[in-house]
Parts: sequence; structure tokens; C-alpha cells
Amino acid sequence: MMEVNEEKFDTTMCSVLGRLDEILSCVKARNILNGERLYDNQDLCLMLKLSKRSLQRYRSLGALKYIQIGQKTLYYESDVKTFIKEHLSKDNTGRDDFMG
Repeated sequence: MMEVNEEKFDTTMCSVLGRLDEILSCVKARNILNGERLYDNQDLCLMLKLSKRSLQRYRSLGALKYIQIGQKTLYYESDVKTFIKEHLSKDNTGRDDFMG
């Protein structure tokens, strides 16, 4: 079994957390990750005219894909477009199972 050096562990964790902070700062500044636009909860609430609770329900049911960076929930533009097409478009004539 490998012994973990507490000082090395702390240094590594600080480095990882620092890098995550840098990534989050870049995402906030540009709203782009991996070359794709990102939306946050506020963006989607305004754009889709949904409440934060509705977004949470869609996420919980797996209808809306998301990523989390720290405490921030973010959505790739392509996933939002897919969600709109499959669940919110006017052409969607069938009733959604998750809507109850």
C-alpha cells in the first residue's frame, strides 16, 4: 500500500482547486467551454421562460443535460437545442411523459 504524504497531498489539492478556479473564471468571462457556448440557469430561465424549479425538474428527470463546475450549473448550447427540439418545440405533438 502506498503511503500518502500529507504535505504533498495538500499541495496537489491546492493546485487542482486553483486550476478549477481558473477554468470557472474563463467560463464566466466568455461563456465558452470546449469551443461551445454555455448558458447558466438565469440564461435558460429567461430564454425558455421557465422557473429555476422547472429547470431542476428537467435536469432530475434527465431531459436536460448539464455540467457542474464548482457550485455553478451550466448547459452546452447543443444540449439546450436538443432539449428544445425534443421537449418544448411547437411541433412536438405528443405529450411528454415527464410532465405528468
